[in-house]
Amino acid sequence: MNTIKLYRHALSGHSHRAELFLALLGLEAELVDVDLAAGAHKQTDFLVKNRFGQVPVLEDGDTVIADSNAILVYLANRYDSSNAWLPLDAVAAAEVQRFLSVAAGAVASGPAAARLVNVFGAALDHQRAIELARNVLGVLDSHLQGRDWLVGENPTIADLANYAYIAHAPEGDVSLESYPNVRAWLGRVEALPGFVPMVSTAVGLAA
Repeated sequence: MNTIKLYRHALSGHSHRAELFLALLGLEAELVDVDLAAGAHKQTDFLVKNRFGQVPVLEDGDTVIADSNAILVYLANRYDSSNAWLPLDAVAAAEVQRFLSVAAGAVASGPAAARLVNVFGAALDHQRAIELARNVLGVLDSHLQGRDWLVGENPTIADLANYAYIAHAPEGDVSLESYPNVRAWLGRVEALPGFVPMVSTAVGLAA
């Protein structure tokens, strides 16, 4: 098997979704920490791996995959022979893609952005991010009523893509108390065999 390397930052939810999937698949990977504060992700040697200068980046032998959701799709297609994490059925696959878009859109601009303000001091509109977070959490809580997973009867990469920033939403001053279905879903993700948590930061409501 090829040597797998994951270039990541320990406090990046995007990195965590890739690290989590590697762990759930039982794949050994070398975790390479990228010093974002020192600008390592903007240096030439890293930009060769990802022109956008972002973590995570996966190296699987000679194959290089940038973007967290792209890494999830790659790993599912490459290493999940059961096709459970990324279903082959056209409708289910489309639903998974829908929630990858939610992770890259509403979750990124909501709970992820609110957390960025508190954890990294990002110059973003914190109150607006909190409002967007509450909106998407409300939608997801309704969606999860009577179901265990975002898509179908089993966990998929849709769940992994959305997990970290929602689980760590309190770090951005976003409470999860009003979303019981979301909290139950987080618990199910955390109960998956091989689950690895993302490092917590004592800021916001998590302080």
